[in-house]
Amino acid sequence: MPKKYGVKEKDLIVSHILSLVLTGKLRTGDRVDRNEIATRLGVSRVPIQEALVQLEHDGIVSLRYHRGAFVERFDEATVREHYELDGLLNGIASARAAVNPTPRILGQLGALMRSLRASRESRTFFDVADEYRRTINDEYAGPRLHAAIRASQSFVPRVFWVTYQNSRDEMLPFYEEETAAIHRREPEAARAACIARSDLMAQTMLAELIRRGVFSPPECIDAGSSATRLPPGD
Repeated sequence: MPKKYGVKEKDLIVSHILSLVLTGKLRTGDRVDRNEIATRLGVSRVPIQEALVQLEHDGIVSLRYHRGAFVERFDEATVREHYELDGLLNGIASARAAVNPTPRILGQLGALMRSLRASRESRTFFDVADEYRRTINDEYAGPRLHAAIRASQSFVPRVFWVTYQNSRDEMLPFYEEETAAIHRREPEAARAACIARSDLMAQTMLAELIRRGVFSPPECIDAGSSATRLPPGD
């Protein structure tokens, strides 16, 4: 695989392993083949080990001494937990913003909201949404919260959301409510908007994993999932 300029080898390997999990090529308990990764990506074992350490920290794999790396439990509950954490952790920063919304931050969020409303393509919308989150988190999240948010985003695959055609229509109302809550100085409402957005993202991602055959419909239906919308193909 050709190297991507400016992208760390470790990050390429992390994305590759996550892709294997999210497409069902690696499942719960499967061993991660380091030799196959080294051959396919043209990398040494050092960045592979770095990637596996990060994935273990994020709860995706477990490293077993003298045995290798194995995929941790990956099921509907795992996906929901990752998105639930993402919503809760971003909600902490958003609630802090609502407690102390400085004029500078309000101005930045206002400009970003105008860009979100004007966005017509999923990729553009998601790029602006990323900037919205960074604006809040850089101002109101400390180092520990930043690290926890990054870990919670392990199963928030960017490549899916920038190609998902309904991103803007489905996600924009949550950003509208979050921004309004920050203006109103209502921290719990800002927190709730983050949690609701992440819950919808979990439902959508679960529907995609059903479509891919990674999860079966009965598994999600029996668990009470409301994920019934099928996103477009890859």
